[in-house]
Order: sequence, then C-alpha cells, then structure tokens
Amino acid sequence: MKYLLQMDFPYTGPFGDEFYKQMKELAEDIANENGLVYKLWTENEETQEAGGIYVFDNLDDANRYLEKHTKRLESFGITGIRGKTFKINEALSKITKAVFY
Repeated sequence: MKYLLQMDFPYTGPFGDEFYKQMKELAEDIANENGLVYKLWTENEETQEAGGIYVFDNLDDANRYLEKHTKRLESFGITGIRGKTFKINEALSKITKAVFY
C-alpha cells in the first residue's frame, strides 16, 4: 500500500530556474529518504507558496519524513507549514493514469 504526503507552506521565492538551482542539493538528499517512491515539487509564485507531494511505500516513513522535513523547514525560518498523509487507493489511481514505480 502506498501513502501520499502533502506539504505546503508560505514561500516568497525564488521560483522557477532559480528555485531549481537553490534546491538541487536538497532534492538529491530527499531522493535518498527511506520509503520514498517519488516527490513532486510544487510552487506558486502568484500565491507565494511552495511545497511537495510525496508518495511513500509505507505510513511510518511518510510520518517520519513529515516530522523531519517540518523541523528542517522551521530551521530555515519557514512557518505556517501544513502536512497531511493519505492512504492511496492504488486501484482507482491506476485507472486515472497514476504510475507507481
């Protein structure tokens, strides 16, 4: 069973290519998280928000990562962090073109 972790927070930038340059090293670190299937990075310059959608292969790793990443973001001075976990209905998700690696 797969689990989705949704995280978002207020973020004033940078966005786009500059966001990539500043976060590449962090992305490489996140890629090695236990239980991580993948992460989608999210950003919205208009609403000044950023975050991510993560898929984990178990709830324990999703919850552990939520706690770890919340602390990391807080150490960067970010507040207003929201995080939720959901069980993924894989059968329905596959019908609607979800891909699980």
